[in-house]
Parts: sequence; structure tokens; C-alpha cells
Amino acid sequence: MDDQLRQQFLAETRKALDLMQTRDVTAEKQEAVIKDCIKNFDKYVNPGILEYRKSVSTDYAAVEWRDEGNCFYDIHGNEFIDCLGGFGIYMLGHRHPTVKDAVQAQLQHQALHSQELLDPMRGYASKLLAMCTPGKLQYSFFCNSGTEANEGAMKLAKLYWNHKKPDHKNGMITCTRGFHGKSMGSLSVSGKGEFRDAFYPLLPGVRFIPFGDADALDKELAICDMIGLDIAGFIVEPVQGEAGAIVPPDDYFPKVREICDKWGVLLIVDEVQTGMGRTGTLWGIEHWDCPPDIMAMGKALGGAVVPVGNFMATPEVFEAMFENPYIHTTTFGGNPMATAAVIGALHATIEEDIPGQAATKGAWLKEKFQEIQKRYPDALVDVRGLGVLIGLEFVTPEFGYAMSTGLFGEGVLVGGTLFNAKTFRIEPPATLTQEQMETIVERVERVLVKTREKHLKGELEALH
Repeated sequence: MDDQLRQQFLAETRKALDLMQTRDVTAEKQEAVIKDCIKNFDKYVNPGILEYRKSVSTDYAAVEWRDEGNCFYDIHGNEFIDCLGGFGIYMLGHRHPTVKDAVQAQLQHQALHSQELLDPMRGYASKLLAMCTPGKLQYSFFCNSGTEANEGAMKLAKLYWNHKKPDHKNGMITCTRGFHGKSMGSLSVSGKGEFRDAFYPLLPGVRFIPFGDADALDKELAICDMIGLDIAGFIVEPVQGEAGAIVPPDDYFPKVREICDKWGVLLIVDEVQTGMGRTGTLWGIEHWDCPPDIMAMGKALGGAVVPVGNFMATPEVFEAMFENPYIHTTTFGGNPMATAAVIGALHATIEEDIPGQAATKGAWLKEKFQEIQKRYPDALVDVRGLGVLIGLEFVTPEFGYAMSTGLFGEGVLVGGTLFNAKTFRIEPPATLTQEQMETIVERVERVLVKTREKHLKGELEALH
């Protein structure tokens, strides 16, 4: 790096470091930050993000600046009630004091780990998860995201069967419209062609069945047995999030557990989005009393302060990793700051009964949305979900996009779905106040009425 570039580089770092320390931003500084942000995204991040923002917001250049409680604030101080929830991370709201204090306290004496000595917070966090997860789940492997957790869960399933020689089961069954991540392995078991087509070949031996149809699982396993395709695991979400908050029939998971036992297949439950109280129970699978063999988690696990993923297994399954505990590793997974965040998040979740709050508030919101649906059935065609994972499905994708844009203009952030453009998610923190919930419902109906008028007049733009 020559001297001129070095000086330019240091000036740029000073600008960013000073901005982090700034609390009261002048109007002139606000505009400078917005200008820099747009330029940096266009030149160094991805200009496609800016184009997408133009289609789903009334101000594509809105720059998020701070968060507090259940809200985001842009750099101008405009408030947005958070019904997007970072796609599920903000169960405790924003910067929950228990989680923030835990991370700050840990930072005072250690940030990352040596990878050689024993790190105590990983041990405490693992014990706490063993105490509060369903069935016989006991051992934890911490990583950095839900995608990594699903990758590890599938690797463990294969390792288990290969450890139990001569079984060597390697195939996977998953569900159409399911979502487990976008790395090569997790993408291989995610069910939408738009995200898969450009990356073939993906992992071999993956079979897809409809979600919510236990008989389809049984039939598929019979076919696999007949043709000699040995299936290691069935990976499934308790509620399909990206598909639009799809809830299975009440008898689905009890049947799935029986079928997996019948065919000798491990049940891998993806709790990345449904865990930590989101659906009204601490773990989504607890609605059906169906203990998994392996469970993946992420999103809200780090209390929306530090990104964390984790997969757990029963002692019988996890034993396959005892012989060589370094057969699957991660540099940053399970670091002291991350596990401190997990401990703080678990403490706050249990102490404040976050699952109970999610169940009560989610039921109230769902009832109010269903009342709106009854008034406008030609626009809002379905309301579904559990807890504070609620899907609102509209008559067309154009209608859904227009609703998201309109609500942005009203100061409500909502979460689109990757697999169903007609649907967006209401996925707020469980800590919403009654006043905030009433505001959300009022604004949803107001935007729906305006959007419905445009729809009936044929004025909604077609999606590109």
C-alpha cells in the first residue's frame, strides 16, 4: 500500500470510527451518511439491494441508525415498529439489557477463545440447553449461524450411520418449500428452484416430499428401501417459515416420529426460526411432543446481540463425534462472547416467559387479522401461524409487495417470504406492548384498504 492510498484508507477508517461514537447527528451529517451509504452499496456491496429496496419501500435510501425496545429508527429519527424481527432474531426486542450486559461483561476479560484451553461459557451454555430442550438432547456444537447448524446436523446424521458400520446411510429426505439455508449443503435440502438452479450439482441422495403429509414420508422411505437408497435423516421445520408460516396438521409430527423409528431414520428438526419461544412454546416441536434425534437452532439464540448457531443431539447420536472431536470444527463457533449472549438470552427468555408472551400476543394479533380477513376476503385470503410467527397471504404477489411498501411508509417493517411472494410474515418481538399491537393492526387495515382499491382498479404494478 503506497503512502497516498494509506492516508486515504486511514481517513476512511477514521470517518467510520468517529461515526460509531456519534450520538446526535446533524442534518448535514445525516445527508452525508446517506450519500456514503448509497455509494458504498452501489460500488462495494450489491447494487441489486438498492433496486430491491426501491420496490418494497417508500424510501429506498432509508438508513437504519439505532434500535431500542421493539423499534428501529432511521438516521432522521423516524420510528419503525419491528414486525420483521430480523427474520426471527429479535424475540427479546432490541439490545435486551440482560443479553447486552452479559456480552459486555464477558468482553471485559475475554472476547474470543484460544481453541486449546477449556472455555467455561461454552460449558454453561451447553448445560442450559440440555436442561431446556425436548427429549434426550444433551450434547451441543456451537457455530455461527442457523445455516451452519443445519450443515452440522446433516453431517452428524451421516457420521452416526457411518459410525454404526456397516450401515453407511447417506441420503436425506426433506420437504418442498422448506428452507434450511443457502450454503451448498443446506441449499441441497431447501425446496425452491429459484435458489437452487444456478448451483447444480448439489448434494446427491436428497429426496423431496410435501410438508404436512406423513404418509408421503412413509411411502418415500419405502421406495428408498426398495431401490437401495439408504436415508440417514429427515430434516424438517416445525412450522415452515419462508413458505409463509405453514403449520402442519396436529397429527403430523407424532406420525413422523413413528415413521422415522420404523425405518431407522434420524429425525432432524430445524428450530432456527421457530426456537426460543417464537411459536408460543420454547421450541416449536414441543407443540406436538415429538422429541427429535438432532435439533438445529440459531437466529434468536444469541439474543439479537451476537450471531450464534448450534446443533444438539442425543448421547447415542452425538457419540459418533467422541472418537475424533475435531472431525467437524469452526474457528469462531462457541466463542465466549457468543455463548455469553446465549446464556443471557436463555435467562431472559425463561425469566420473562417469552414463550407465554408469544402465545398470548400472537393469538391476539392473529384474531385481529382474521377479523380483517372477514371484512376483506377478496384481498386477504389467509391468516395462519403459531405464536408470533404469523403469515398474511394476499390475493396476488403484487398485492403482497404493495402491502409491504405501504406499511413501510406507515412505519411498520414486515418480513417477506422467500418462497411465497403473496405472503409476508408478522414476526415481531414477543415484547410488543399492547399499544404497539393495536397500532400494527390499525395500520395493516389502513394500508390494505388503500391497496385493495388500487387492486380493484387494476393499478398495481406487475412484478418484474
